[in-house]
Amino acid sequence: MVCLKHISLIFLGSILMLNAQETELKGKITDAITNQGLNNVSIKIKKSSIATNTNTIGEFDFKNIALPLGEQILVISRQGYITKQFPVVINEGKGLDLKKIELELDFSVEQKQIGIISLSDIQLEEENDVSYNMSALLHANRDVFLNAAAFDFSATFFRPRGLGNENGKVLINGVEMNKLFNGRPQWGNWGGLNDVLRNQEFSQGIAQNDYSFGGLLGTSNIILRASKYRKGGRISYATSNRSYQGRVMGTYSSGLTAKGWAFSTSLSRRYGNEGFIDGTLYDSNSFFIAIEKKLSKTQSINVTGFYTPNRRGKSTAITEEVYKIKGNSYNPNWGYQNGRKRNSRERKIEEPVIMLNHYWDITKNTSLNTNIAFQFGATGNTRIDTGGSDYISGPNGQHTYIGGGRGVVTNPVHPNNLPSSFLANTNSTPLDYQNAFLAQQELTNNGQIHWDELIQTNQQNAQQGNNATYILYEDRTDDVQLSGNVILNSQFSKHITLHSAINFRQLKSENYAQVKDLLGGTGFLDVDLFALSVKDFGATELANRAQSDLQNPNRLVGVGDRYDYNYEIDATALDGFLQGQFAYDKIDFFVSGSISQTSYQRNGLFENGYFPGNESLGKSEPVDFTNYGVKGGATLRINGRNSIRVQGAYFTKAPTIRNAFTNARQNNTTVALILDSDQKNEKIQSADASYIFQSSTIKARATGYYTKIEDATNISFFFTEAISGSDNGFVQEILTGIDKRYVGGELGLEYQITPTVKLKAAAGVGSFIYDNNPNLILTSTSEAFTNFEGIRNFGKSTLKGYYLSGGPQNAAQFGFEYRDPDFWWFGATTNYFSNGYISISPFARTANFYQDSDGLTFNDYDEGIARNLLKQEKFDDYFIVNLIGGKSWRVGRYYVGFFASVNNLFNQEYKTGGFEQTRNANYRKALEESQRQTPIFGPKYFYGLGTSYYINTYVRF
Repeated sequence: MVCLKHISLIFLGSILMLNAQETELKGKITDAITNQGLNNVSIKIKKSSIATNTNTIGEFDFKNIALPLGEQILVISRQGYITKQFPVVINEGKGLDLKKIELELDFSVEQKQIGIISLSDIQLEEENDVSYNMSALLHANRDVFLNAAAFDFSATFFRPRGLGNENGKVLINGVEMNKLFNGRPQWGNWGGLNDVLRNQEFSQGIAQNDYSFGGLLGTSNIILRASKYRKGGRISYATSNRSYQGRVMGTYSSGLTAKGWAFSTSLSRRYGNEGFIDGTLYDSNSFFIAIEKKLSKTQSINVTGFYTPNRRGKSTAITEEVYKIKGNSYNPNWGYQNGRKRNSRERKIEEPVIMLNHYWDITKNTSLNTNIAFQFGATGNTRIDTGGSDYISGPNGQHTYIGGGRGVVTNPVHPNNLPSSFLANTNSTPLDYQNAFLAQQELTNNGQIHWDELIQTNQQNAQQGNNATYILYEDRTDDVQLSGNVILNSQFSKHITLHSAINFRQLKSENYAQVKDLLGGTGFLDVDLFALSVKDFGATELANRAQSDLQNPNRLVGVGDRYDYNYEIDATALDGFLQGQFAYDKIDFFVSGSISQTSYQRNGLFENGYFPGNESLGKSEPVDFTNYGVKGGATLRINGRNSIRVQGAYFTKAPTIRNAFTNARQNNTTVALILDSDQKNEKIQSADASYIFQSSTIKARATGYYTKIEDATNISFFFTEAISGSDNGFVQEILTGIDKRYVGGELGLEYQITPTVKLKAAAGVGSFIYDNNPNLILTSTSEAFTNFEGIRNFGKSTLKGYYLSGGPQNAAQFGFEYRDPDFWWFGATTNYFSNGYISISPFARTANFYQDSDGLTFNDYDEGIARNLLKQEKFDDYFIVNLIGGKSWRVGRYYVGFFASVNNLFNQEYKTGGFEQTRNANYRKALEESQRQTPIFGPKYFYGLGTSYYINTYVRF
């Protein structure tokens, strides 16, 4: 018995000794201000795949994990805090308790908000093809080049790698937010919620992503989960002269309580009569709430809701003639009404989102995330409707010609209002210097919409028993979308991780024109008055063609009524992706694949007079697309400072709703029907290679990339007088089989000279061009004007070698930052931009350009002159100097601070973009225009902002 007892004690002692000799590493991470434990802090051992996170009270423990021995570096990071690198020595069989480690708030997070607000009013407009969302770039893992692109390059319409924002994916709590209509994220749906948008996971370019296959510009997942916000609050006030004049914001988060509850809420208001551009009102309120309940140690459920109704006055492109008279802050869209500025073109967004998210840690290494999102509401864009011709309509359908062109009255920069129209220098019209001078004086001294005159005209019509000549209407879209997905992540071993997801989206979209204001009138006749000015049709046929809805002919509409067009779009999208990630000491690599099915169908609610029966009324044939994609990449760590990353992808992509129907407002015709074959998916191939260097003082990345997009489709709408053998007309331009090529390089370099002074440099050099000659088709409903009705194939548009528009293709920066230990900082950058090009007219590059009405080449056609007329305009190079700085104080348990920025310090004038007008897209008209000192239908441009500022003050608690 004694021996047995001794053996038992020896055995038990051995077990205790073995347990005592286990290598262990633990500690606690706290907030430097509140001293409270921080949850979800990432603790990684540098140069290894070993990592863990802190629990709800801030504690972490590498227990039961094989740790590398000797001197190691712990990388401690959390969103919104300064990352720490903590040296430790791990000895075999010994435990190491680091006790408490404090993390300090990262004040550059405040700085990042400046980058967001510096985006101009035009850049944030969803219908403009502009750069990828800068909010994502602002959280791009401190990448030097992407920070330069977000802070300083964005205001000039610079696009990373030349790509539009439809090429990037934006997720919220794992749910895709890109619109099915055009593939772009609509940032107005969550604008003004800066404080709660900071928790983002961003994967650059075609790199791996835990939630989605992604796009060419990467994926940003915004995490709106109540338990992920640090406990405390923030109140701030900002003022600016860029987009809005003032912003008030308040945010509070509870953190995760002992009972497993967490909530976060944020409110803000942005306002202003106008920004830098005249008449661009800003009226926005933002509301956010998230509530999370921890159901058990492994499961929690989160409910998130946000609603950001906003209304903004829009500006527009102007010709160089107008710019020279009025400057870069001029906006012709507004005028005074009763002494107050009123913009005729306002954009309004009201689309609340509700989300339900379930998080389940099935095992220590496997998690399942299930999400459901419901989005509904409306977007609208207002403008003045003149009925499309020079006629007013009477109560019994009679029409009286008034002449002169209503556009002259409602558009201050209509060509007939400009000095150039009186100096046309034609054989039949002498130069009219007197009226040219008067036109210049009118534009100089006024140049705005005369609202009171429009109302007076309508009131006189009403007194005579006639209908309104002018109304304000809204192009409106009412969307209801249900989204859901399941995301499964599993770590099979310390080397292998699997990510997978299934996503589903279903959209019902109502699209219609709605009367917003009769402007003193009593009713508006819902017919196409442009058609009524045609004399070549019989009375009955003409009357039918003029109807917006043959089911309700000659209908008078009032405020709130739908008119002109009315249809629905039903769309569904189902996709899945699978990704494997493999991590080893010297190399990491991944392989990812995806498959998707997309379907669209139009349902016409009006029977359009041009397209009777089921051509416009009822459901179209469904349009279906099946797509797939594969991508992969590897990162080789040469040593602790040098690494090389190589990535490649090939995938196909369905055309968006916008490019699947030729003219959804009027008919059920699809692009596939026009082509008499299935519409092609876009084919995308991309590759990049990077060299990355990181040391204690230098951080650098150099990347070269190549992207090819094939078989793209683009549909545009315009008025032209340049169709051979025709007078003029409204047409739809369908460009199919477009190939585009993007080749370039990126460089980011950061050098920490001293603990307080840092130099930084960045450069992006690219060549983005059309890589083939796509096919161009026009469709029209104005037979008497265009001499064709329906479809006319113009063959190839010779675009190959022309540059793609979209901001400067080259950008470079040099700057510095000074950060004082006493919590104040200052920085300056000089930014250089070049190789910006105008958007060219594809129609002007077809055979129509040199063909006469008989189909033969113009007898006076000169190929050398034509080549010069079709030469693409290149914008001038320019420099912009930006300043930024701030100061913060710690007062007890509070942080008080301010920061400010000044963009374009020296008021540099420059063009950010522009487009050729297609009105004179043939040789003779273009030649006549080029011979004028000031073109009447010259290109239209967007101009950059002058000197602008942004100031923000805040209190954190």
